[in-house]
Amino acid sequence: MAQKISTGAKKSAQKYKNEFAYKHNKGSKTTKKILDLPVDGLCKRCTDQVVWRKQFRKYKPLTAPKKCVTCDQKKVKKAYHVLCDDCADAKGVCAKCMESSEVVDIGNQKTSEHINRDEQELENKLVDMPERQRRTFLRKLERGEIKAADIPAAGSGSHSFDFSDSELDSSDGDSSDGED
Repeated sequence: MAQKISTGAKKSAQKYKNEFAYKHNKGSKTTKKILDLPVDGLCKRCTDQVVWRKQFRKYKPLTAPKKCVTCDQKKVKKAYHVLCDDCADAKGVCAKCMESSEVVDIGNQKTSEHINRDEQELENKLVDMPERQRRTFLRKLERGEIKAADIPAAGSGSHSFDFSDSELDSSDGDSSDGED
């Protein structure tokens, strides 16, 4: 058995460096459809693998349902899964690797695109409000007393909202007590 003889010289740096990040095709309907698909019923490792595939356009969605490994019915409708949702839930295992590690559910988490869209909608709602009402809404939003959906739409004339905790009350602005 011949052994590889090393000269001790340092290896050169990699020839092709990743100078810029991969970007999806902006107008692609397929990419949008793939990115909107939820990733659920998988363990952390499998979730990371599927998310990576989506991120770099390697994800290929199923065109027809696959056969489940345990119940032998064509009920697997998600790509890269080998168990149907019913069998995976019943056994308490990952639907891809069939290991009994903790199943991660990221299907309900919002993507950065959805978060940006929600922030833009919130700004559009707040743009026509008077400063006092805007600050009150933002303060209550930070405290968690209200949600962004509770804020009335921009352009609606009446703001039906309780401003009882705002700093300025009509009784506070009246300083005719004779104090100078």
